[in-house]
Amino acid sequence: MEMLPILIVDDDIGMRTALFEVLKRKNYKIQMAENGRDAIKALENGSFSVVLTDVNMPHAGGVEVLKAVKRISPLTPVIMITAFGTIENAVEAMKIGASDYILKPFSAEILDSVIKKTIAPPANKSGIITENANMKRIMEMARNVADSNATVLIMGESGTGKELMARYIHENSLRKDGPFIAVNCASIPEGLLESELFGYEKGAFTGAISRKAGKFELANNGTMLLDEVSEMPVSLQAKLLRVLQQREVDRIGGKEPVALDIRVIATTNRDLKKEVNEGRFREDLFYRLNVFPINLPPLRERVEDISILVDYFLGLFNQKNKKTVKGICPEALNLLNSYQWKGNIRELENIMERAVLLASGGEILPENIFPDMGGEGMARTAAIIQTNAASPTSLFDMEKEMIKRALEDTSGNRTKAAKILGISVRTLRNKINEYGWKEVI
Repeated sequence: MEMLPILIVDDDIGMRTALFEVLKRKNYKIQMAENGRDAIKALENGSFSVVLTDVNMPHAGGVEVLKAVKRISPLTPVIMITAFGTIENAVEAMKIGASDYILKPFSAEILDSVIKKTIAPPANKSGIITENANMKRIMEMARNVADSNATVLIMGESGTGKELMARYIHENSLRKDGPFIAVNCASIPEGLLESELFGYEKGAFTGAISRKAGKFELANNGTMLLDEVSEMPVSLQAKLLRVLQQREVDRIGGKEPVALDIRVIATTNRDLKKEVNEGRFREDLFYRLNVFPINLPPLRERVEDISILVDYFLGLFNQKNKKTVKGICPEALNLLNSYQWKGNIRELENIMERAVLLASGGEILPENIFPDMGGEGMARTAAIIQTNAASPTSLFDMEKEMIKRALEDTSGNRTKAAKILGISVRTLRNKINEYGWKEVI
């Protein structure tokens, strides 16, 4: 499916031109409007993948454009562009239904990241792909808790879909028409996290040239996601505890608290009980977050989901990269089914994107899955898979056995073994070190 154009709405010709150049380099189709009135006409006459609009404009501002989008094309996402002086308008826009907002000045990377996140197609209606009985049970639990205000703690390894589950809860709740605000506690520097979460008043510190609403305020009447909450500094955990207890937030430099009506969901890939025992996480905060715990299983415990996820990612990356790969060969699928998946679904997604890009024929081959291995190496892998068909093992073990056999066949000659395996001598040496082999077998 060909992607629809992005509608850029800005009365500043310099900003319009800059946005056009940045997005054109990313191969997006672009249509431009120099004010809100022209944007609304464009919406009435065409369809867009996303609307990118400034907040302050003559002849209908960004909020009016947003309202028009919600009336004319309710499913079209809107991203607001704002400066410090108009941030209140952006906050109001989030409550009305804007997908996100970008604060000036911003980089091309930030713009591209926000657009990609906004227009990424959902996996399906729920956003979660599964045939696994345990995952279906977890989704039923999530639906049951969705309409309550209970704080939810979602636990699981990296890449298992914790944020997707949080969005699933939000979209099945009475707050689904309100904002969903996500903050990754691990990605924001400690010195900035407090102001990002709680906001600040003008003059609260050097550089605070205007009042800024924090993420908690932006999430009012909706859902606040604290992603990787275990990474939050202990110094801020007491302030978070107060938000959960009192349902109000204190801006930095503020004179009185701001009341909140929010649902809080937290995620972590760590054992929070262990973090509590080792003094890195407050025990009282843990119990406040752990009202309704959800544990997501790793992909290696959802093997029946691998093939349907492969089909989904195949379609996604065909569309994204304008490819026409029709499927995956059985040998390549066997490799994926046998893999350990330490990075879970995110790792599968990355491998599938690479495989789609590398596939030159009508289907994905084993060498497209792991391109470090040549034809002979993949043939040897396939033989080991066949040998172990009666007693399934991990790809890690099969790879180890394959390298062991190659070294045995060549009497320990690394150069010859690497040639048989279709990998470089350096890669072979790294693998030998990884396995902890002291001597060549």
